[in-house]
Amino acid sequence: MIVKTYLAAMNNVHTICVCGAGTMGSGIAQVAAQANYTTILFDVNEAMLDKAKIGIEKSLQTLIAKQKITQEQQIAILKNLTFTNNINHCQADLIIEAIIEKQEAKVNLFNQLAAINNSHTIFATNTSSISVNAIANACNNTAQIVGMHFFNPATIMKLVEIVKADTTSNAVITTLTTVCKQMNKVAVVCKDAPGFIVNRVARHYYLEALKLVEQDLATYENIDSIMEASGFKMGPFKLIDLIGMDINFSVSNIVWEALDKPARLQPSIVQKQKVAAGELGRKTGKGFYSY
Repeated sequence: MIVKTYLAAMNNVHTICVCGAGTMGSGIAQVAAQANYTTILFDVNEAMLDKAKIGIEKSLQTLIAKQKITQEQQIAILKNLTFTNNINHCQADLIIEAIIEKQEAKVNLFNQLAAINNSHTIFATNTSSISVNAIANACNNTAQIVGMHFFNPATIMKLVEIVKADTTSNAVITTLTTVCKQMNKVAVVCKDAPGFIVNRVARHYYLEALKLVEQDLATYENIDSIMEASGFKMGPFKLIDLIGMDINFSVSNIVWEALDKPARLQPSIVQKQKVAAGELGRKTGKGFYSY
């Protein structure tokens, strides 16, 4: 549902630019547009932009079918969206990057965008595990760098982790909390730490399940069924396939290494083999399950 425009006056963010038109980036862009922000979705790959546009239009049609939005609201949401592969169009009050999970790429993007934006622009990284302090310390405008970690699918999941680096200004945190409220999200502010909150706690959910499979004590189908019967919305293996095998495995490695490689958090050989084989889950048609 579109949030009433008067909420926009509660903060100084009117335009949001999302960089990266993959599953997460396009989902965040849809959320921003639904919240009545002028929204720019940027990607260097025009084919990704086309795919994102089709995906957003399909998602909005589903909301119409479920009577969650009207056709008039769909038209308004789409009018809020601009798709571009020109980085010079990425001028906004808030920039959210959802690009490849590599620190150097994120830093380079932020420094490039800082040159074409003003000093008040907020730069939020959607990283799920890279240190926000490390990103901020390598950027020119450290007080404006912050973590804004959405969860997949961004259009449905309510939680957003707002990750405060040591140099992030309090004004930025206040502004993003208001933005999340306008997006109908639940914001949780946390300090920068390996895995932040959710991914740190969730490592055991994935890794212990993977250990059971590695030790031939249970199948991933049985584990998923049992966990879902116990009240979890998704079992660990279905969830990994949804998130992406490569992304989940990368987070496990980053958290493990950041905490001095404790045995309890050692990444799974099963996942490593899946990533090497290109079986990344839903996005490739095969992970632990076939799609």
